[in-house]
Amino acid sequence: MSLRDVTDLYREFGEERLPPGQRVTEKFPVLSKGSVPEWDPGSWEFTVRGAVEEELTYSWEEFGDLPHETQRQDFHCVTGWSKFDCEFTGVPFPELAERAGVHDDAVHVTFDALDGYTTNLPLSDCLREEVLFASAFDGEALPREHGGPLRVVTPHRYAYKGAKWVTGVTFLTEPERGFWERRGYSNTADPWAEERYS
Repeated sequence: MSLRDVTDLYREFGEERLPPGQRVTEKFPVLSKGSVPEWDPGSWEFTVRGAVEEELTYSWEEFGDLPHETQRQDFHCVTGWSKFDCEFTGVPFPELAERAGVHDDAVHVTFDALDGYTTNLPLSDCLREEVLFASAFDGEALPREHGGPLRVVTPHRYAYKGAKWVTGVTFLTEPERGFWERRGYSNTADPWAEERYS
């Protein structure tokens, strides 16, 4: 599988690859709202629903058959650290949006997860090839503590916008706020504008 390097996307948002207020780390710290949830590959389902032409449901095996790609991305945590050159393999968000047929009046997206976590983004922020439903990291299955079997990665936004243990996406005609957004975190989460809190 070929590798696509998207680490230069920062040029769209700022002059420096490292957003203001961030420090680079070689480690990959683990931050979650709670404990790692259990999952069963035999019963796991991923759903695409809401303002779409066709609601979709995938088993773990079926999701694995979707077109995947590997990207080199940077990862920015709202707590102040960034990890450069992460290699994530997954399904680009636009692939699922195209398969479902998003309605013209859809403006927002929410993500759901096994642990009850939710997060949200404007549809325009999701319809980027860099937004991946990632199942692998650096050539290995995504570790459970980092959101395996499947997480969203959003290299142009703080990482809380990328749900771990993701199980579905809903297209909305009106914005809704997710878990951290309802608790004072920024709804837009642009690292280069330091949009950490509302």
